[in-house]
Amino acid sequence: MASEEYMNVWAIAEVGQGAGELSPVSLELVAAARQLADRMGERAVVVLLGHQVEDQAQELIRRGADLVYLVDDLTLADYSTESCLASLTALVEAKRPLVLLLGDTERGQDLAPRLAQRLGTGLISGCTRLEMDLTEWLLLGTSPAYDDRLMVTSSIPRGRPQMVTLRPGAIEPFSPDDWRTGSVEKVSVDKVEPVVKVVERGLEVPRPTLEEARVVVAGGRGMGGPEGFEMLRELAELLDGAVGASRGAVDEGWIEEEHWVGGAGGKTVKPDLYIACGISGAIQHYLGLKESKYIVAINTDERAPIMDLADVGIVGDVHEVVPALIQELKAGRKG
Repeated sequence: MASEEYMNVWAIAEVGQGAGELSPVSLELVAAARQLADRMGERAVVVLLGHQVEDQAQELIRRGADLVYLVDDLTLADYSTESCLASLTALVEAKRPLVLLLGDTERGQDLAPRLAQRLGTGLISGCTRLEMDLTEWLLLGTSPAYDDRLMVTSSIPRGRPQMVTLRPGAIEPFSPDDWRTGSVEKVSVDKVEPVVKVVERGLEVPRPTLEEARVVVAGGRGMGGPEGFEMLRELAELLDGAVGASRGAVDEGWIEEEHWVGGAGGKTVKPDLYIACGISGAIQHYLGLKESKYIVAINTDERAPIMDLADVGIVGDVHEVVPALIQELKAGRKG
C-alpha cells in the first residue's frame, strides 16, 4: 500500500466546450489509471471539471473509475487555463494523490507544466508506456526521444504527486461496463474568473481531430507546396476525415505543426483508413500511423518505403490521383 500521505491514482478528464462529450484521451486515461491502481492496490480516481457534466461522470465509472470528483461550475463550461489550474491545485493539495495523469493534448500540454510548477513536483511528458516500481513506489514513464530512435524511461523520485502526460492512442480504453459501481463526489472550490471569456459561438460544423478521425488523409513533400494540401483538405472533408502531414511537409512550412503525424513530437493516429499522399514513409512517420487498420499509399516511386507498408499502393502522381478520387466521390454522392 502507498503511504497515508499520498494515495491513489488520478486522471484528469477532458470534455468539449460547454456540456461536451468526453474526449477519447479521457477514456484512455481512465484505463491507464485503472491498470496502475490495480497493480498498486489503490483506487482509480478521475477529476471532471465542467458544467452540467453529471452524465459524463457516470460514463467514467462505467469505463473503470472508482471515484469521480466532480467540479461543476459555470466558470468551467469553457476551458480556461486559470480556472482549471486553480480548481486542480486546490483539489490536489487537499486530497494528495500519489499519481496524476493528464493527456498529452493541447489542453494537457497547456495545463500540466503549470500545475506541476504550482505543486512543486516533476512532470514526465509524452509517455507511451507507464509502469509502477512497487519497491520504491515510483511511477516509470517511457517516452520516445531523438526521432523515436531511443526510448527514455524517467521517474520523479522526490516530487509528489508524480505527474505524467500520456500520448493519445498509447492506451486502449476499456469497453463500458454497466454493472460497474463507483461514486461521484461533488467538490466545491474557490471560483476564479477567467481573464478570457467566450462572448459568442458560431455554427461551425465540428470536424474530427487528427487523433479521433476514422479517416486520415496525409501529405508529404510530394504535394509540392501548400496548394497541394488544399485538395487533401477537400478529400478529407468528403470522407469526414482529418488532414495529416509528414515532418518534411511541416518543415517546409506548407502546413501547421498540429497536423504532423510521427514520432518525437508528432501525433499518433489509429484511423480505420490512412491515405498517404506523396509520403516516402520514413520510420519516424510510420511510428505515428502504424496502428492504422488500412493504409493506402499514393506515390510516383514504387520503391518508396511506404509502398511496403501499405495494404494498397497506387503508383501515380498525387496531383492526378487525388483529384480523380475527389471527382468519383462527388459523383457517387450525386448518384
